[in-house]
Amino acid sequence: MYRINNGFDHFQVALSVGVMKMVRADCASSGVMFSLDTDSGYRDAVFITGSWGLGENIVQGIVDPDEFYVHKPTFELGHRSVLSHRLGDKEIKMVYSNDAKKNNRSDVKNVATSKHERQKFCLSDDEVLTLADYAIKTEMHFSDSFGDLCPMDMEWAKDGIDGQLYLIQARPETVISQRPSNILETFKLTEAAPSIARGRAVGARIASGQVRIIGNKQQLEEFKPGEILVASTTNPDWVAVMATAAGVITEHGGRTCHAAIVARELGIPALVGVTNATQRLLNGQTITLSCADGADGSVYYGELAFVTETHNLDLLPHTKTDIMLNIASPDNAFRASRLPSAGVGLARMEFIINNHIKAHPLALINPEKTESSAVRKILAELIKPYACGPDFFVAKLAEGIGMIAAAFYPRPVVVRFSDFKTNEYAGLIGGKNFEPNEANPMIGFRGAVRYGHPDYEAGFALECAALKFAREKMGLTNIIAMVPFCRSLKEADNVIQTMAKYGLAREVVDSDAQLQIFMMCEVPNNVVLINQFCQLFDGISIGSNDLTQLVLGVDRESDLVASEFDERDPGVLEMMRQAIVGAHLHNRHIGICGQAASDFPEVAEFLVKLGIDSMSLNPDALLRILPVVARIEDSITNQSL
Repeated sequence: MYRINNGFDHFQVALSVGVMKMVRADCASSGVMFSLDTDSGYRDAVFITGSWGLGENIVQGIVDPDEFYVHKPTFELGHRSVLSHRLGDKEIKMVYSNDAKKNNRSDVKNVATSKHERQKFCLSDDEVLTLADYAIKTEMHFSDSFGDLCPMDMEWAKDGIDGQLYLIQARPETVISQRPSNILETFKLTEAAPSIARGRAVGARIASGQVRIIGNKQQLEEFKPGEILVASTTNPDWVAVMATAAGVITEHGGRTCHAAIVARELGIPALVGVTNATQRLLNGQTITLSCADGADGSVYYGELAFVTETHNLDLLPHTKTDIMLNIASPDNAFRASRLPSAGVGLARMEFIINNHIKAHPLALINPEKTESSAVRKILAELIKPYACGPDFFVAKLAEGIGMIAAAFYPRPVVVRFSDFKTNEYAGLIGGKNFEPNEANPMIGFRGAVRYGHPDYEAGFALECAALKFAREKMGLTNIIAMVPFCRSLKEADNVIQTMAKYGLAREVVDSDAQLQIFMMCEVPNNVVLINQFCQLFDGISIGSNDLTQLVLGVDRESDLVASEFDERDPGVLEMMRQAIVGAHLHNRHIGICGQAASDFPEVAEFLVKLGIDSMSLNPDALLRILPVVARIEDSITNQSL
């Protein structure tokens, strides 16, 4: 009937019967893998999932599997390293039932996995790499005559008796790979209404939903996906809930606060600094949150209509100025890599530590020095299945860095060492016992001064080990190291020597793998002594947030003086000008990674006219700023003619 329905000649079709060995995954593991990332469509990764027992549980989606990524370009260059591991719960496994023999048939059943199995990856790294090799070869096998690769959806199983890995199914991936990768959306309100509240806008999206006021961590359990989170402020451990929100509104904070940065990374709209939002809004009330009108956004009663517009990335202009991205979350790196950028101008280590590691590095090194047995128990659970705390820290930080660097490979990715303030470090698990109490942490024990200091050097050694692993073991030599908040030439010398002490020296035989070290220009002394700093560093990146704060003497986290914080102030612009002139005098790359270029087109215009080499923008600002830069460059060219 199949042949009749499809018009096949019965006498022209040859039949075959494949007699195959049954792979005994019931006493081992099995899973599914793809030759691309199934969420973003990123083509240069192999994505592998697996769990104990037969694979039906993964296919049906009733088990939380282990997940692994392998980066194809560096794998093919000979680097054998797993890019990312995620330990799944794997609560159950499907096995053959001993009762099946009574009924003379093959039957299966689900049984609970042991605690040991749940806390252990179902594949070793060598096995993950073997499967990645299968996936790459399978994709190549099904490539067309023009060499275009066919993304593949595959199933695998490990035989618990012979110990071998088997590829048991391969078919073309037909979902994410078929979606256009060059289209993005923008948002615009089409219905007018009086504004009931205003604040600083984060992102350029519009969202409607019911209000959910959160006053503390315990209330997070009440939050429902699709609601708009309203709070006084947000905390780092709220990120999982924020990821399900339609939008975020906070009473406090500026454009560089936690809620703002997280919302940008998640791609959801947020308003920060909305006075008395938790009193003015009510639980269950339907509102519309709009961030589509520039630096300030509004809240409206009801569900207002809005439209989205699509952008064809292929039609965007090319610019002489390198347009780069600020990336904090490794989880969003593959998706952000679709944007037409020259790479990443700022990847923040502290966000990886906060969201993926969660613990203070010194607490992981010396858990016995933490404040309580309860904290030590949390640390012990956190690091499983790694051998010790330092191994856990290095592995997870290297993976976070690696995911971002791989997403943009071979484009440059500038990774900034951790720039927590002491109060933020103290907020990490076990952090209270290792941080001093400071009256003004914003200008206290932060940045370069920490790295060689006895009170943190052991932690910095782990940061260096992670960066070294990502560059050398993973093969991601597009990584550039960056030092934040470097107050003096003495600090600069010390941090460069400390980096070399822990394996991050510039002396590399292969010039393509030569480590470059950049410095954040965010302290006025960096500008005053720009000539000397350029002798020590390979590149400069203007951090407009801290530079504005220190030039104007404004605490950028203070609500009371937030109106005085303005990157467009003539004094701030003059400091940027001097930094650019000085860097170019010494043939050093100079860019900007601070908020100013993302928020204010006039600042972008000012910098382009000065000949800045790169501007690193938030992902939501790139489409808005790129045409501005192109027009400015065209006008400069026309004037020169």
